[in-house]
Amino acid sequence: MKIGLVTPYVYPIPGGVNEHVRFLYENLRLRGHDVRIITSSHGLQRSSEGDVIRIGKGFSMPSNGSVGTITVSPRYVSQVRRVLEQERFDLLHFHEPFVPFLSLVVLHQSSSVNIATFHAYAGFSPAMELGSKTLQGYAARLHGRIAVSAAARHFVDRFFPGDYKVIPNGVDTGRFQRAVPIARWQDGTPNVLFVGRLEDRKGLPHLLKAFRLIRKSGLEARLLVVGSGPQEREARRYVMTRGLQNVEFLGRVSDAEKAQLFRTADVFVSPATGRESFGIVLLEAMAAGAPIVCSDIHGYKGVAQRGRQAILVPPRDAKALAAGITELLTDPALRARLGASGQARAEQFSWERVTAKVEEYYGFVIRRLAAQGQLPPGFAAEIPLPPRAGPPEA
Repeated sequence: MKIGLVTPYVYPIPGGVNEHVRFLYENLRLRGHDVRIITSSHGLQRSSEGDVIRIGKGFSMPSNGSVGTITVSPRYVSQVRRVLEQERFDLLHFHEPFVPFLSLVVLHQSSSVNIATFHAYAGFSPAMELGSKTLQGYAARLHGRIAVSAAARHFVDRFFPGDYKVIPNGVDTGRFQRAVPIARWQDGTPNVLFVGRLEDRKGLPHLLKAFRLIRKSGLEARLLVVGSGPQEREARRYVMTRGLQNVEFLGRVSDAEKAQLFRTADVFVSPATGRESFGIVLLEAMAAGAPIVCSDIHGYKGVAQRGRQAILVPPRDAKALAAGITELLTDPALRARLGASGQARAEQFSWERVTAKVEEYYGFVIRRLAAQGQLPPGFAAEIPLPPRAGPPEA
């Protein structure tokens, strides 16, 4: 099939959705499909780069406790029409289809099979409350809906009720398994690793408080902090004013170095406070064999299982966080058991398996439309055969 993957976030700027799109693109091509990525530009990027098609400009803005993107263009409709006429997609796969404005314009102009993946999870969302009524017409143009987790499905179904297929995010298991630990931190001091944007919802301040408790108890350890963001100055100030030793701020790192750091970690900690739909970072830690201490929040429960790959603690609870980290640091056998279990579980989320599930769902939706005589005029490919075991649940 000719497939277009639509991302409202400027590709390939790092982020969970864009990484999802990247691996889905690569693996759909390996499965024989002709695939393009439709996104916006940011700065001086060219309008078209190989299989990446850029329409409009992306601008950053606060969103759901983090930073999101809106895309704008004075000629959106004509630009989108021209691209769709040239490419003639059989299927368009929208990632976060209701993020303004690129996805909405493409969805409105589409004559292809339209499938969406919903990645986000939040509590009360004024934007969704206000926008859900005006976006019902766009939602009606979706032929299939995917959510990356039960938490994401629960969130979006409150505003746009319908049938959602849960297909998780994936992880490049091989990259983390092949990575080599960083020698400079293999000196006998246990390494506690944090990876994430330094913003409120990722919970670094709670980890710093927990690490201070660990150090005051006399337990030797090192905290490696990977990431940047608005809380960095506050975090550095906390470390400096408390005289907290053995904390290394590493900033943003390359994908290769991040994989090495996961392999270097004796314990990986994710103290997120909420609004996480899935927890890709947990998958990365598991693929590298790192045992986990993480917050007991909705988006994490479908990834790391309590007592099997992770110790789960209440969010915003520094004492509980310190206790969980201490338990792992002082019990090598428990670390080994959780790490091995994590690696085994991560295989269930390999991108090969996740892409196969997505492709299977494409076929299910297309066959359903064909049986109802409702295939859109833009679909020109052969109708996929059902899998031998039968179609997936809607």
